[in-house]
Amino acid sequence: MNIMKKLFISTLLLLGLSMNVYAQKHPPVPPHPSKNELVNIKMQELTKKYNTEKKLILNHPLATKKMKRDQMKALNERFQVEKRLLQKAK
Repeated sequence: MNIMKKLFISTLLLLGLSMNVYAQKHPPVPPHPSKNELVNIKMQELTKKYNTEKKLILNHPLATKKMKRDQMKALNERFQVEKRLLQKAK
């Protein structure tokens, strides 16, 4: 009886340790983001990029008002085109 108990405990211990080692070797695959989540992430990156470029243009010390206006117009057009492309991807 005592030998069977020790064998049973050692078997459970060995099985538990081998499962633990297997789990460490093969971590679970992270879930892939959905298409909408990817588009939303890209949209946030695009908005962040737009805001930083806008700040750089408006705070430029040497640019005249006309230069700033032209650069902002080009930036706005480019932003709208990229935004439209992202919305089509949804």
